[in-house]
Amino acid sequence: MNFDEIIDRRGTHSAKWDMMESLYGVSPSEGIPMWVADMDFRPPQVVTDALQGMKDHGVFGYFGDDRAYKASIDWWLTNRHGWHVEPEWIFTTHGLVNGTALCLHTWTKPGDGVVLFTPVYHVFAKITKAAGRTVTECPLAFEDGRYVMDLEDAAKRLTGNEKVVVISSPHNPGGRCWTVDELKALGAFCKAHDLLLISDEIHCDLIFPGQKHVPAALALPDMMDRLVLMTAPTKTFNIAGAHNGNVIVPDPELRKAFEQTMIGLGISPSSFGVTMETAAYSPEGAEWVDALMAYLEENRKIFDAGVNAIPGLKSMPLEATYLAWVDFSGTGMEAAEIARRIEKEAKIAVNHGATFGTGGESFMRFNLATRKELVQEAVSRLTAAFGDLQ
Repeated sequence: MNFDEIIDRRGTHSAKWDMMESLYGVSPSEGIPMWVADMDFRPPQVVTDALQGMKDHGVFGYFGDDRAYKASIDWWLTNRHGWHVEPEWIFTTHGLVNGTALCLHTWTKPGDGVVLFTPVYHVFAKITKAAGRTVTECPLAFEDGRYVMDLEDAAKRLTGNEKVVVISSPHNPGGRCWTVDELKALGAFCKAHDLLLISDEIHCDLIFPGQKHVPAALALPDMMDRLVLMTAPTKTFNIAGAHNGNVIVPDPELRKAFEQTMIGLGISPSSFGVTMETAAYSPEGAEWVDALMAYLEENRKIFDAGVNAIPGLKSMPLEATYLAWVDFSGTGMEAAEIARRIEKEAKIAVNHGATFGTGGESFMRFNLATRKELVQEAVSRLTAAFGDLQ
């Protein structure tokens, strides 16, 4: 596992590398892409071997007999998170953006409200609005330099038209691992306001030392009738192109409704994604993830130390994910000037905080899942771009 290996992704139809010039004006020949949430690392060898086996066989027909596939999901969630899932609970979607959209299609109708605790993964609001639903933004509060859910404030913001809450757990972009107590409080909030809770746990395996992810199902065993969880191997193993996601629905009535959506829209899995996921959810995959997190921990330390040394910048302490969330409010600069310095001077492509909703306006999101050398270079460039603040 050589995470320092130089892999040239330019010209490979990589969104992260090949789209940054058209979107940010940052040339891939000299720029550093730190926006799209995928990694510049090869997946575990066991995944590559599984694909090689498919290639060697040479016949790519419909996938059937998913027992080993679903058993691998249960094995992973049981061994890594202490959560046993039954095979009939699992639905395979084309990634979790698709999974979220299918959940909204199943349990809301046009005009219904969707609660989002912002700032949060920007695609939640995008697909909600595109589906004709409305977004109820409930800004997260700060406590000891990290985000917390302000449920009292959230209750005041509800219109009565809301049907679901969609959360990011661990939180993207703030990197929080929600605690059992926080999840229980959220569960009580959902019960009090008759809301379904959809928990997107795609980052659940990317946990830093000393931190712990708690699946919502373990924190809220008494509310299975209003809980849907979503997991995926795609972030964990850098196989986002497989577009494979797991929507896990323990409650029979909710499950029946979601099954009808899947049938009605003709959703079925790709054999490539299923094969990759089955291979990844294994002891070999687990060993790779442990090595990955040790490497990302070093990247996080390098990035935080460098960024926090720049006056006016503050990187939020990461508990999970590889996505650093940096507050530029201390610079006193307008967002356009901050973006100009990052993109035009430092030549780094990043996600703009305002796209994550209310509360994100002064932030930028940086992807640290790349070679240590590039993280160090990014820190040097940022230090120079904001050098007048020294």
